[in-house]
Amino acid sequence: MAIRILVGVKRAIDYAVKVQVKTDKSGVVTEGVKHSMNPFDEIAVEEAIRLKEKKVAQEVIALSCGPAQCQETLRTALALGADRAIHVEVTGKDYEMLQPLAISKLIAAVAKKENVDLVLLGKLAIDDDSNQTGQMVAGLLSWPQAVFASKVDIKDKTAEVMREIDGGSETLRVKLPAVITSDLRLNQPRFANLPSIQKAKKKPMAKMSPKDLGVDIKPHQEYLSYEEPPKRQGGGRVANVDELISKLKEKGLI
Repeated sequence: MAIRILVGVKRAIDYAVKVQVKTDKSGVVTEGVKHSMNPFDEIAVEEAIRLKEKKVAQEVIALSCGPAQCQETLRTALALGADRAIHVEVTGKDYEMLQPLAISKLIAAVAKKENVDLVLLGKLAIDDDSNQTGQMVAGLLSWPQAVFASKVDIKDKTAEVMREIDGGSETLRVKLPAVITSDLRLNQPRFANLPSIQKAKKKPMAKMSPKDLGVDIKPHQEYLSYEEPPKRQGGGRVANVDELISKLKEKGLI
């Protein structure tokens, strides 16, 4: 029997944008800055669509949590091949303080509500690099997890996942329902063509709030300030090894 997949898509600052810290150090500048789908989520969407094309999945549901602009990201997922979308609207200060635990609770609540067999997420978002959501979703649902996936095969309600680790790779076998997060080498995402973009406008998109899902998104951490990394200092040349050692001693490095 074909499975149902919930795939998370986050609206993040585009990877090509140079991120700048606000003058008051309260966050990063987002106004007037190009946003796009988080690249690792694009990979998750592509994998979900491929599973549907193989007749392994019968439905792909895209989910995003955030302000109204997230609907653009969801429309992109629909254009790529998702069947329908769910937008959990979070705005204003609540969105600015939305943290991985709250996102995980929202995804888990939608997964239960939709009775899906698989949650597919990017391994992390390129804006905060938290790498927490997939693992916490699995914990909240008490589902098995396979993170950093570079290959996914699903058969008879069992997923065989090759994942990247420091020493190379390992293969896990998990029973569905489960949570899988995508790594960079899982696939090469496709581009949406014009007919698909037009069709996406007619695909259903449900809208709900954290309250509708019974989820408290109150933050448990407070960010005190944001700082840019220190600028790199210019290098220098030395004539020989003795001069190099001398300079390192002067700086107290040896």
